Amino acid sequence: MDAILGVVFHWIGGLSSGSFYVPYKGVKKWSWETYWLVGGVFSWIICPWILASIMTNHLGWVLGHQQLSTLFWTYFFGAMWGLGGLTFGLTMRYLGMSLGMGVALGYCAAFGTLMPPIFKVFMPNLKDVPQSIIQIAQSGPGLITLAGVLVCLIGIGIAAMAGLTKEREMPLEEKKKAIGEFDFKKGILVATFSGIMSAGMSFAMTAGTPIGDTSVAVGTNDIWSGLPKLVVVLLGGFTSNFLWCLYLNIKNKSGHEYISGRVTQPVGRDKETIIETVTDAPGEETAVRANRASAAVANGTSDRVPMLSNYIFSAMAGTLWYFQFFFYTMGETKMKKADLGFSSWTLHMASIIIFSTLWGFYFLEWKGASKKARQLIVAGIATLVLSTIIIGGGAGYQAYLDKHPSQAAAAPAK
Repeated sequence: MDAILGVVFHWIGGLSSGSFYVPYKGVKKWSWETYWLVGGVFSWIICPWILASIMTNHLGWVLGHQQLSTLFWTYFFGAMWGLGGLTFGLTMRYLGMSLGMGVALGYCAAFGTLMPPIFKVFMPNLKDVPQSIIQIAQSGPGLITLAGVLVCLIGIGIAAMAGLTKEREMPLEEKKKAIGEFDFKKGILVATFSGIMSAGMSFAMTAGTPIGDTSVAVGTNDIWSGLPKLVVVLLGGFTSNFLWCLYLNIKNKSGHEYISGRVTQPVGRDKETIIETVTDAPGEETAVRANRASAAVANGTSDRVPMLSNYIFSAMAGTLWYFQFFFYTMGETKMKKADLGFSSWTLHMASIIIFSTLWGFYFLEWKGASKKARQLIVAGIATLVLSTIIIGGGAGYQAYLDKHPSQAAAAPAK
């Protein structure tokens, strides 16, 4: 039963993550760095502290009694994840919500799921990684779950092929209607960087295991034991995102947007040569948004900024984003009890892709695409759904063996 609940919790977390970007569509006349940081304060600071303080025991004491190395690596990998998150929103800018999340999270799924148990083979003293890839492959449930991971990666590849087909076959005007700045090559580069770096979240969760163990030792219910480590992980993410957004506020002269109710003309943007690279990408998106806002003023339309609604929508997006990991920690706890903890990351990624693609269909991102492209994206999503079913089957098999020890004895040894 633990494993089945784990799958359900990961699906709920995936729904939260796949939907978090939707409220940002209600933000008007703010630069990328402004609404990203406002939402991020809720994601990385407010929600983690409030929920961990309410749901766990002695949060301050638990964090204060950790080894420095535990806090450092948990924070470090969180900051690494933060670097990937900087360009995560931009993947959807260039590729659309469905394909953008699919490609970026594909890399994230592969690295975040398989690297820790692979490292365990070469570094057997890694205490926070319970099983190596070899040990996982020696059990029936483990083999089924590994097959589900493989099917997940195949589904992600099919989704990427759908995006490439879409770019080649859709008329330019149709692409622009659905995704204002559709660019497959730029999007793939940004998604690759974002996805690989974002796998740091999986490493951070593993590094923070002693924090959860300490929380349980002081009376916290194990279902909430992952919340204290989120405080440290997301602090790392906040650091990298805050520094980058602050830099963009200074560079693009957009810092006034946090308090100003009117759009102002950007200074010097028309003379700046924008060099598109992975790290410069958010700056270019900011420039595009600022230029659009300036054009609205020049055309005589209202220059007033809906400050209250912008803050509300950004807070909604940030809070929704946090709940993906609120439920992730619950799912991870249940999957670990079934010796299938390594599959948590794949389940999380697959469910995110599924729900974000459904949002992409809702926003008509695939309207006008060829029949072949639509068939490919449907096949990709169907494959991802199949992967979660297979992983769930592995979880169910493990639950069966736990209830029938005699059958477990006859099964291949772990």
